[in-house]
Amino acid sequence: MPTTAISSIEEKKRLVRRLAGDRGFAEWYGFRVLNNPSQLFQVLYLSVLLARRGDFRKAVDTALALRDAGWDSAARMARSLHEDRVRVLRAAGQRGDVDGLADTLGDLARITVNRYRGDLRRLRTGAHQDPARERRMLTALPGVDDEVADLFLREAQAVWREVAPVADRRALVAARRLGLGRSAEDLAGLAGSGESERLAWLVGALARVDLEKRYAELTA
Repeated sequence: MPTTAISSIEEKKRLVRRLAGDRGFAEWYGFRVLNNPSQLFQVLYLSVLLARRGDFRKAVDTALALRDAGWDSAARMARSLHEDRVRVLRAAGQRGDVDGLADTLGDLARITVNRYRGDLRRLRTGAHQDPARERRMLTALPGVDDEVADLFLREAQAVWREVAPVADRRALVAARRLGLGRSAEDLAGLAGSGESERLAWLVGALARVDLEKRYAELTA
């Protein structure tokens, strides 16, 4: 059944405050979005997992399992053994080409270490904080395509303000159904000028609304 879109500006503002108060996607599930090497890399491999087909909760559980295994940074994951990554991935419920996923994660970690000393802030510096360059450099990493880049930048815009506004496909589906706009720019206008952290939380929360099918709850 189609969702009833919210029409009045006051209703939109109330909904935006409610959604942004949930602190987005990554933070909701326990991944702090901070501008440091460890947290940025965790958000990156969470994004790689979320872009795979299947239940998003399994992707989150897998990312948490990788972190709990001690691979909370590019350097630590780069030192992990392939068979250990496979074991953790299978235990977290991953199916299909688990060996390929383990390879991708290992390659992602090693290339991040080799190119950027394990610190994605060096990628940002190398791109001179130019959003288009940052995206190109991200998608040059193993396992990172445009969808993964969207998911990573959706979260990272909270601390990398220059990339804002970013909204991934699911967030835009939710925004349209709720009457909040049709573009990342529309959502930025509702979040407030220069409020990239608030925008990141809003967009991440909208993605969760679509994934969890919570439309009726929000428009009741």
